[in-house]
Amino acid sequence: MNLIFLGPPGAGKGTQAKRLIERFRIPQLSTGDVLRKAVADGTLLGLKAKPLMAAGQLVPDEIVNGIVEAALDTATYQKGFLLDGFPRTVPQAQALDAALEHRGRRIDHVLLLEVPMGVLVERLSGRETCPKCQTPYGKDSPPKRAGICDKEGERLVVRPDDQPEAVRRRMVEYETKTALLTGYYKARGVVRPVDGVGSVEDVEKRIIKALE
Repeated sequence: MNLIFLGPPGAGKGTQAKRLIERFRIPQLSTGDVLRKAVADGTLLGLKAKPLMAAGQLVPDEIVNGIVEAALDTATYQKGFLLDGFPRTVPQAQALDAALEHRGRRIDHVLLLEVPMGVLVERLSGRETCPKCQTPYGKDSPPKRAGICDKEGERLVVRPDDQPEAVRRRMVEYETKTALLTGYYKARGVVRPVDGVGSVEDVEKRIIKALE
């Protein structure tokens, strides 16, 4: 099963992705991970990406698309994958579809987590993150001990991009770029809208129902 998670920042994609990975035993295809591996392995695309990543610059679509396409040929992703954070634009989605079609595969489901703007701002503005493992905690998923990461025992922090004004700017960027993907995938009949408001468990149940 090949899945994509879509939704605005704070919708809960990362939290739900981890649960689906465990439930269906499919790996998460992280563009960040495959980029870093390509750099470490010294592949041609990795060598092109290395100086850009070192300078903190965005890696062009043609490089990211090529590295994702190469990852599709590895044993890790032969039986399925879950994408969260990619594709971000329609051209990236088109390139992914072309790469999958060439291999006789396709995207089976695009899970669209829907959460009202007010709820998103409230969630992200009150969100704390572990500086070591980057696990986010909030109202719907609080840590066992206030202010302390469950996994690392590190003191949680509020990231600059989780401040209210920064959150609103991120929402505008999402609406102008990534949200266009919804229409692209709706035309292919693979979008599964899911109400993302509620407990982690309730949202997970809705996702499973949508997949069924």
